[in-house]
Amino acid sequence: MSGQGSGGNVIAALCNVFFPGLGQLVQGRILAALLFAIFFFGGAALWWLVVPGIIAAIVYVWAIIDAAKYRSYD
Repeated sequence: MSGQGSGGNVIAALCNVFFPGLGQLVQGRILAALLFAIFFFGGAALWWLVVPGIIAAIVYVWAIIDAAKYRSYD
């Protein structure tokens, strides 16, 4: 993937819309993908406690932005 705003980053951001962490996985960042998925689904599972639900929403948006703005330093 090239840099910020490249076609690959747009695809990764769209992947995150459907499944948080999938965009990072597409970019080859396995640890980031696992962390985003765990925090999102953990917070979403505890939505009735309100605060974890808010954290899940923040992580969801953060995952999309992170995938869109990722710049590889090869």
